[in-house]
Amino acid sequence: MAKTMDIAASCHDLGVLDATLDGGIAPRAAIGLLVLATDQTMEHEFARLARRPGVGLYVARLHNDAEITPETLRAMAPRIAPATALILPGLNLDVVAFGCTSAAMTLGEQAVFAEIRKVRPDVACTTPVTAAFAAFKMLRAHRVGVLTPYAPAVNETVRAYLEAGGVHVAAFATFNRPDDREAARIDTASIKAGVKALARATKLDCVFVSCTSLRLAGIVGEIEAETGVAVTSSDHALAWHCLRLAGVCDAIPDAGRLFTL
Repeated sequence: MAKTMDIAASCHDLGVLDATLDGGIAPRAAIGLLVLATDQTMEHEFARLARRPGVGLYVARLHNDAEITPETLRAMAPRIAPATALILPGLNLDVVAFGCTSAAMTLGEQAVFAEIRKVRPDVACTTPVTAAFAAFKMLRAHRVGVLTPYAPAVNETVRAYLEAGGVHVAAFATFNRPDDREAARIDTASIKAGVKALARATKLDCVFVSCTSLRLAGIVGEIEAETGVAVTSSDHALAWHCLRLAGVCDAIPDAGRLFTL
């Protein structure tokens, strides 16, 4: 007891100190990301593409089945609002991005936005396909090649959705890896080879690598240099669109043609 009292007596208690509050880590923009529970890639890609000074990225995980089928994609709908509610409750978000390309197409973009806005009524929203459409417009891309990891049933949805949105899908290829845990392990050499195969097949204005599990950020510049074709992906376009929706228009020279516009 005496030893404890000696320690307390030797402590200089300075009481309550003054503290100045600044804008935190996100004075320019706060971006909320809804990332699938099985996704191994999206946060990694966003860290490379969207980690700008004054921009904060805030993630919530949304339960999904690893097998990508029309049924498992539709099952995500009621999970979107609860996951959104977990991102900075009571604090401002400039954008909320839903991180599943095939689910956004299966459910429809407006249905996804309606779920997000149950929790964030006035927030700007985007999905990978919303971002892709915006990227195609910015790149003036009319003839688009599409590379996916999906099985045939999901590929049909993807192609039909893009065509309905006014995109001419001039070439299409798939790795047919419907397990999201495997899709994330498709190596960048395979992705690069797939993009180059599409670019050789016909004249293209852009190649879209569809699926947030596929990696592109580290190789987009070299692929564009070798093919002469603009390239984007679900994560690549989504990161760009989140920044632009939040009013952050920084050019990133090593992140592909889209990020210089």
